[in-house]
Amino acid sequence: MKKTKEKLYDHCEQFVKERLDRIQDRIANIQESLTSETKSTAGDKHETGRAMLQLEREKAGAQLAQVQKLQEVLAKIDVHSSSEIIRLGSIIETSTGNYYLSISVGKIIIDNHTYFAIATNTPIGKLLLGKTIGDHFSFNGNEITIENIH
Repeated sequence: MKKTKEKLYDHCEQFVKERLDRIQDRIANIQESLTSETKSTAGDKHETGRAMLQLEREKAGAQLAQVQKLQEVLAKIDVHSSSEIIRLGSIIETSTGNYYLSISVGKIIIDNHTYFAIATNTPIGKLLLGKTIGDHFSFNGNEITIENIH
């Protein structure tokens, strides 16, 4: 199961890296547009264009901060440790599906098994935290049993 945990972690890390690369490219493009917009002398149209680019840059900056938070969460995960209590980095097998408590990435298929990478602040993540094998909880009208924790 350690290999699976490493593969899940690597998938999450790749997800964050790709998102970071996209945002950094966007920021670079906005910066380049701002520089070329500065050379223009079209009056009001020029100012409107600059304002729009500034807003885009602020939005990209906020997205960059979100990605950095995801990186911080991943940095807290030790893929080589396990616990009998569900915590950040746990793989949880339940009666309805398998979860990897890390960051919200969604469905991941590893070695023909499906896992859902979820964050601790999601509704189901909050319900899973602190539970142990054999515990039950209700989610979306389903009674779910925790069958195994890795």
